[in-house]
Amino acid sequence: MENTFKFIIQTRKAFIRLVESLTLEQLNEIPAGFNNNIIWNFGHIVVVAPALCYLRTGISTDTDRVKYLKSYVKGSKPTYSVTQEEVDDLKRLALESIAQIEKDYYAGVFKEIVPFATDTYKETMTSIEEVIQLSAGHDNLHYGYAIAQNRIIKINN
Repeated sequence: MENTFKFIIQTRKAFIRLVESLTLEQLNEIPAGFNNNIIWNFGHIVVVAPALCYLRTGISTDTDRVKYLKSYVKGSKPTYSVTQEEVDDLKRLALESIAQIEKDYYAGVFKEIVPFATDTYKETMTSIEEVIQLSAGHDNLHYGYAIAQNRIIKINN
């Protein structure tokens, strides 16, 4: 699992570099053909990992544990222009949330989870290792969307 956590952090740092290379206007722009934007994709990965690891597994029922959950949960769309303060907070949470999941993983917090089927893939997650590995792939999927959106934004500006 050490390599999986390392891989997640590397992807998130790359995503943060992308976010930092863009203006607020560019982060909030919804490119043609998409129903979301770069900052939504970034916020989405920030909230989904802890939502999967703590909420969907039954470790916690406190949805307030995941800041910005309603804004970036699956099925949501951008409904407001994200401020620089929120961007900075999401960047902080992107790394801190994974560090907390890793700490809790090694402390045995996730020994017993409630298995659940993912909404997207309909695969049943029976261990926290599967959930964390799914999160790594999920992060990369949305990082790829953000790269594609960035290309469109750069072409149009």
